[in-house]
Amino acid sequence: MDRGPEQRRSEQRQSDRRESEQRRSEQRQSGRRKSEQRRLSGRESDRRESDRRELEQREASGKRRGRFAAVIIAGVAVLAVAGLGYVGIQKKKAAEAASAKATTEAEDSNTVTWQGKTYKYNQNLSNYLLLGVDKRTPAETRVGKADAGQADALFLLSLNRKTKEMTLISIPRDTMTDVESFDLEGKSLGKSKDHISLSYGYGDGGAESCKLTQEAVSNLFYGLPIQGYLAMNLDGIPELAKSVGGLTVTVPNNSLEYKYPEFAEGAEVTLTEENTETFVRSRDVDESQSAIYRMERQKAFLDAFSKKAKECYEQNAKFAANLFVAIKPYTVTNISEDRLMKLFQTADEGDGYTEWTVPGEGTQGLSYDEYQVDDDALYAKIMETFYQEVK
Repeated sequence: MDRGPEQRRSEQRQSDRRESEQRRSEQRQSGRRKSEQRRLSGRESDRRESDRRELEQREASGKRRGRFAAVIIAGVAVLAVAGLGYVGIQKKKAAEAASAKATTEAEDSNTVTWQGKTYKYNQNLSNYLLLGVDKRTPAETRVGKADAGQADALFLLSLNRKTKEMTLISIPRDTMTDVESFDLEGKSLGKSKDHISLSYGYGDGGAESCKLTQEAVSNLFYGLPIQGYLAMNLDGIPELAKSVGGLTVTVPNNSLEYKYPEFAEGAEVTLTEENTETFVRSRDVDESQSAIYRMERQKAFLDAFSKKAKECYEQNAKFAANLFVAIKPYTVTNISEDRLMKLFQTADEGDGYTEWTVPGEGTQGLSYDEYQVDDDALYAKIMETFYQEVK
């Protein structure tokens, strides 16, 4: 039974501290497992080959062959979106963010009243958090220590299982929200306002980091249930270009021309594993709104990659298996393969997706740029996207 966004947020805050100790215990166990994995690192090559053979056998069996390939390609396309990370500090004009939280009144445990109308949470939705992780850049925090990297790209994917409609929500990496921090010994220091990208750094660089970021995003969205997460290390971006033998894109703007003349606006450029990272990650941090220009390049890359990947599969039935194995070392997820298959099969039956960005405004903080959320506007988008009016 749905309790309404505001009530869910209150209840979740009460349980956060109790869950902290359990998470730290899980993290210590994860550390021991990682030590064991390092001792077994010499077997990594054999493991990858085993994965490849297993996936190829599945395809050879003919069972769900076409669906499996389509799912893997669609999955990598979403991974590409999540992996196009926001690197560097955004330079935006300082402005005062005027916001006031929307108020809701729970009529019963299953409905919410907002602006004089009654709404009910849409139980047909499945929500997944997609992360692009930069483990090379140390996270500088206000409190505690976060050394597992940063979630530089954050997307929330919501799929309506009934209508097959998808919504992709962009969450700016500088979004200021409640982030739980930890000291050097792993003890929780509570929550404070900080960049949402730092939530990842307080974990172990794997599942624990993803869980912390998932909680931060859920809190930002007033306790929204998130069924799973999928993270991709930015080091895996070149593998995408390599897997399709390079791809051609039309450069959408001149944001890189100052340093890379070959990336002049309108130029047809072949992206390979050597230059793909430059195309999708680089920007002039001294130029205002440069992140917007970079997002245009990222979309150009994603469109080109999706088309080329489909062509590659039509020419080689083993392409999907090879691609999955190539990116697997760069990904962390708690979504099972069967669940991913169902997710992307449903998405494939739909008519594309709609997208929006968490409403807000970029401001200049004391040390770094900040993105101040417009709470009223965000609440309205939450009601529009995740709730249905009761008539």
